[in-house]
Amino acid sequence: MKRYLIIESRDPFEAASFAGRNELAVNLAADGEVTVFLVENAVLAARVGSRFAGFARIRRAGVTLIADEFALRERGITVAELVPEVKAGRIDLLVAGLGRGAKAIWC
Repeated sequence: MKRYLIIESRDPFEAASFAGRNELAVNLAADGEVTVFLVENAVLAARVGSRFAGFARIRRAGVTLIADEFALRERGITVAELVPEVKAGRIDLLVAGLGRGAKAIWC
C-alpha cells in the first residue's frame, strides 16, 4: 500500500495553497494511506471555531489528521480546543511515518 505524509507548516489564513494541499490529500487517499501532520502555524486551523472548515471533508476521505503537540503548546492551544477530526500527536509519529517509507510533501 502506498503511504503519503503531508507536513503542513503554513498558516492557513495567510497561505492560499493550504486548501489546495488539503484537496491533494483527499485525492491521494483514493490511492493509499494519507496523513496530514500539522506543525508550526498550521495548527491554528485545528482550533474549534477556526474559519477553516475543511477538516470534516478531509477526514471523511479517510485522511488522518494530526496536530503537533509542541506546536499546539507554543501557541497556547489545548487538546480540548481541537476540532474532533484532528488528534494531537508527538513529532515522533511523523518520524515513524517517514521510517515506514511514506512519500513526504513538506509545505
